[in-house]
Amino acid sequence: MLGRRKFLRTAGAFVATAVLSKSTSKANDNVGQDRALYVASNWMELQLSRSAPQFELLNIDGLGKGKRSANAIRKTHEANGYIGQDTSLEGIRRIEYRAIGAAKASRPIWSFEVSANRIICTSEWSGSFQPAPLVFDFDLNQVHSTVLGLFRKGHLLAAPVIMHFPGQGSIRITTDVPDLGFAYESSLPQQSASLSLPSATFEHKRVVYTLEVTAIHPDIPEIANDARFDAFRRNWLNALQINPSLGALANNTASDTCAFCYYEYADIAALTPLLAPGLKAIDIVRETLDRILSGGPAYGLPRVPGHVCATSDTYPSLIIAAASCVRNAGDDQWLATNYEGIRSWAESMLATDSNDDSLIKYCESGNSTMAFETTKPRPSNWWDTIGFGYEDAYSNALAYRALRSMAMMSDKAEKKSDARRYQQAADRLKSVFFNRFFNPETGVLAGWYSADGQLHDYYFLWVNGIAIHYGLVPKSKVNAIMDRLLVKMKEVGYDKFNMGLPGNLVTVPLKDYFDSTPDARWGGGIRPDNSDGFQNYENGGATGSFAFFFLAALYDLGRKEEADRILFPMLDEYDRCGFEGRNATGFSNDWRRWDGTAKGYEGFLADNYYTLLAVPLRSTSKLDRANR
Repeated sequence: MLGRRKFLRTAGAFVATAVLSKSTSKANDNVGQDRALYVASNWMELQLSRSAPQFELLNIDGLGKGKRSANAIRKTHEANGYIGQDTSLEGIRRIEYRAIGAAKASRPIWSFEVSANRIICTSEWSGSFQPAPLVFDFDLNQVHSTVLGLFRKGHLLAAPVIMHFPGQGSIRITTDVPDLGFAYESSLPQQSASLSLPSATFEHKRVVYTLEVTAIHPDIPEIANDARFDAFRRNWLNALQINPSLGALANNTASDTCAFCYYEYADIAALTPLLAPGLKAIDIVRETLDRILSGGPAYGLPRVPGHVCATSDTYPSLIIAAASCVRNAGDDQWLATNYEGIRSWAESMLATDSNDDSLIKYCESGNSTMAFETTKPRPSNWWDTIGFGYEDAYSNALAYRALRSMAMMSDKAEKKSDARRYQQAADRLKSVFFNRFFNPETGVLAGWYSADGQLHDYYFLWVNGIAIHYGLVPKSKVNAIMDRLLVKMKEVGYDKFNMGLPGNLVTVPLKDYFDSTPDARWGGGIRPDNSDGFQNYENGGATGSFAFFFLAALYDLGRKEEADRILFPMLDEYDRCGFEGRNATGFSNDWRRWDGTAKGYEGFLADNYYTLLAVPLRSTSKLDRANR
């Protein structure tokens, strides 16, 4: 990962100036006692440095309700020696930065005009020195900020961009010099990221940036005045995090990009209103797909070391994401240009059906002896510590949606024979899905069917949820399956819905678990039944990840009250930023034991926020039927 960018400082020491009236708002704890450059409104709280044109404190409330949150900014002193001048404007606080020794009548190097929900940042060029850029140095340990935009050459983002602060909302950044590139970088070891807004130059002697505090989310009239959904509104964009080092959507700003997650990002982006003039969320998904289409690596693809073949959920995810781009981006040329590349994903997916039973397959057996069959077995889907393999129910559900999506794209590209072929493949998959994965002994769908003919069933909530939501379970069976899962959840005593849902309700024994450590850190214990690893990480740990599918199934079935009993505690937790951050021992809250003990490692995992898709689904009840 690239470290935080270091900027060249040119001659001239600079000195800061504040044009602020006194504020009675309580400052964030990170501010200290210096209030000279402090200002607060219902939309934001900020403090600028005395010694540089830099923010020392910034938190926002995109809804303008005066909510105070953690400081998103890491305090730095990259430059100093500024001097300031106060100028009061009615309703606006003005902060100006000049070089030491510059006359008060001279134009400021940087000026900041702050109103209730807007900051106008102006840089003026001087022939005697090069002004410093305006750098936002994000502390990802405090707020897992990200910047959303489209890349131009290198790692530069083109204007406009969105700075998004999970739990708070967003800041839309536009400029009057649109051809400027913004340097955006992140560092995993330092848990930091930075965005640099270029200062004025000889070519562009005056540059004006407008920073507008907002909350970007789908407009749902049914919940417009319901404060219970404020967390939905502030956090809708949480699932979209760009890692600038990779130039792609990722687990978070400083983490890996996983191709098997791209459909999640696309589903969120497809419902996202315009981010800024000329910037759609779905275009960011498309740019991530362009990286893969041009041969770039991502977890889940065999291009990455340790992957002997693509995981079973990777090609379906890529196809679904591509279909969302085609359906929502309004760019037929992109499909025409990339049709063969997208089609190759579909063909690679179908080619895995080695026995022609209409289900896609994984290169690992899924047998309980899989750990002994391969040196380092990698399971077939996102849940990569559980022994999914061969015929994987979740991946086949995704494949069904992907084949229908491929039929739509083929039809749109006027490839009629392809369209018929992919639709027929989808129909065949659906016709065999339920009988393959239904376990009559438990009354629910199993997670996978291994090459030795065994079902592996640990009451996977998300597997059953996606199968019901995607229409792969006969209508006569769906409520009975849901009843059985809810009864089992009550039997095992799980009711901490603020933490999300466990992936599985009973422990996965060691024979089907593939990350055993002596301390059961990753859900693999010592006992053969693995009961000492249960509730850790993917072995029954509580998470927001994939909880959407269980909620979606409940809402689809009209069981709104039961779904709401899960959704609203989760919304409360989103409001507290409870799915992110680390405890004193370094474990993060993206995974937790049922007593609340943190067992995650990412610090922020974008998949936790896919569940917010349940809110618009709750209002429409059949959100994406047209997409399947």
